Amino acid sequence: MFKHILVPTDGSPLSESTVSRAVSFAKDAGARITFFYAQPDFPMPIYGEGALIDPTTPEQFAKAASQEAARILERATAAASAEAVVSATDTVVSEVPYEAIIEAADRHGCDLVFMASHGRKGIAGLLLGSETQKVLTHSKTPVLVYR
Repeated sequence: MFKHILVPTDGSPLSESTVSRAVSFAKDAGARITFFYAQPDFPMPIYGEGALIDPTTPEQFAKAASQEAARILERATAAASAEAVVSATDTVVSEVPYEAIIEAADRHGCDLVFMASHGRKGIAGLLLGSETQKVLTHSKTPVLVYR
């Protein structure tokens, strides 16, 4: 049914669990995976009383974010390779992760987005993570939420 799955990941424990389950799902479906990481954009410094001075330059921030993306995506592709699932990676810098996820699914022609719920306990557990919720409500591509 599904042939190309987008799997957004952020390297968190829940996200890594989702990667593992997505790989298993893709293997059973005979699908390929594109792992996606939305890199944070450099935060604009706010000056004034009580402002903290961040010694990080935009270039240093971009380099660190790129290295983090490579590390996270490398672990995801290793998980896919271990199960003989064909995979690729994609990453972009975005201030709005849910939009970047939807754009990546469209750009790669994915027919499913498989993502973590970012589930919580208690009353908050009734709600999905904000990025997941936004992907669910804005994406034209089907979304499978893994908890």
